[in-house]
Amino acid sequence: MTSITLSEFRARQSDYIAAAQREPVEITSRGVGRRAVVVSPDFFDRALEALEAQADVLAAAAARNEIEPRVSHADVMAEFGL
Repeated sequence: MTSITLSEFRARQSDYIAAAQREPVEITSRGVGRRAVVVSPDFFDRALEALEAQADVLAAAAARNEIEPRVSHADVMAEFGL
């Protein structure tokens, strides 16, 4: 990952946005450290999809661990008249 200062980013924004198409660009600032990370839209979309998939996996695991009474297949079929 490329790491630059905020003043470097301001001076050459288009260069660093182009560089972010290849790898993330970390923007730092004196006294604060990391301020932002610029990434390509493709990288952002893939990261967001991965986070959503992880959230789905965690929700499914939590649902499997719920202690609510289970309903049998036969009871469901009867309830719907099947």
